[in-house]
Amino acid sequence: MSDANVRIPAEARDRLSEIAAAEGLSLRAYLARLADTLLTPAERAERAEQARAVLNAWNGYAPTAAEQDDLDAELDRRLAQATGQATGR
Repeated sequence: MSDANVRIPAEARDRLSEIAAAEGLSLRAYLARLADTLLTPAERAERAEQARAVLNAWNGYAPTAAEQDDLDAELDRRLAQATGQATGR
């Protein structure tokens, strides 16, 4: 595996190093593990499409784009309410 240099603020590096150390990992190992657990936007979209297909096959759930937008807005509103943030929608 080749290494790469990534420039980030020292505060972010120090925080990540502290988190890694608390888990018994080097910063390098922690970042590699973190990268393995995150999804790219394309991977998230693919998983969402797979989930919609499973729901549709299971119970016929097939919301329209407008219904999805309404559901997303409602979820955003509830999350903002739960965390005490204002929504921008």
